[in-house]
Amino acid sequence: MSLTTLPPDAAAGPATETVLEFPDNMLLIDLCGEFDKNLAELESRLGVQILRRGNQLSIMGEASSQADAEHVLTALYERLEAGRPVEPGDIDRELRMNTDTAPEAQLEMFKGGHVEIKTRKKLVEPRTDAQKSYVTGLFENSLAFGIGPAGTGKTYLAVAVGVNMFINGAVDRIILSRPAVEAGEKLGYLPGDMKDKVDPYMQPLYDALNDFLPGKQLAKLIEEKRIEIAPLAFMRGRTLSNAFVVLDEAQNATSMQMKMFLTRLGEGSRMVITGDRTQIDLPRGVQSGLRDAERLLKTIPDISFNYFTAKDVVRHPLVAAIIEAYEADAETP
Repeated sequence: MSLTTLPPDAAAGPATETVLEFPDNMLLIDLCGEFDKNLAELESRLGVQILRRGNQLSIMGEASSQADAEHVLTALYERLEAGRPVEPGDIDRELRMNTDTAPEAQLEMFKGGHVEIKTRKKLVEPRTDAQKSYVTGLFENSLAFGIGPAGTGKTYLAVAVGVNMFINGAVDRIILSRPAVEAGEKLGYLPGDMKDKVDPYMQPLYDALNDFLPGKQLAKLIEEKRIEIAPLAFMRGRTLSNAFVVLDEAQNATSMQMKMFLTRLGEGSRMVITGDRTQIDLPRGVQSGLRDAERLLKTIPDISFNYFTAKDVVRHPLVAAIIEAYEADAETP
């Protein structure tokens, strides 16, 4: 790919035009998206105009906006060259992260070797630096914490790593748990047996597993108890050996529950604790076990703490804006 910055046109004023040339026309088609929807997204978000001429893209607009568009297009083209698709989440990530990250630093993420998680159904790739560090920490440490807002991939990536370790024989089973705490509303007495009563709380974990394992295989593994999904209260008294263990929504575990869960860790196991400190649903006056664990365990070796921000949100772009709005309001005196 080559870059040309055309000089100002005296008749048109001081504006410049940045011309990017892409050697592979097929990749350029993927970069532009169906009906040039990716270019339209960049134009809308950055206030630039992007014209396609053969294998070139011409960017017109404010100099800083041109530079942002150049960075995003370059990064996404290199992603395509590496054989990876460009999805709406990738465009949004590049746009948001470029606001406070130098292009050179962001491009290093693509050049410095890719972190990938292979599962039965798909290849999962962390999209941001924080996610990449998080996944690396999951593989390198016996105990890892993922702390940050909703939509940053904390649970999704942890379950993906668990499935990867399971299918590669590094662990014998996967155990996923959550505190059965209602999010600000009383659900009443649910019908059915114990599984029917707790499954609504566990549904996000089932959703993640369904993304990584074929349905029949997942059902068989659950039936054989090689994959377990259970409320936090069911962990008491157990020793979890040779297992990949995830505690999701850990901000809703009490200090006693957190201590109980952490001390279940057995030989050959990995444990991941995920949570969002801004979404504590415990009764007033009850201390979150996640806060205590963060305070007490930070200096212990073989434990990693990984933090996410709104920049790492990989859901709808509005989710990041919503999180930032709430964070700004919380900081207002």
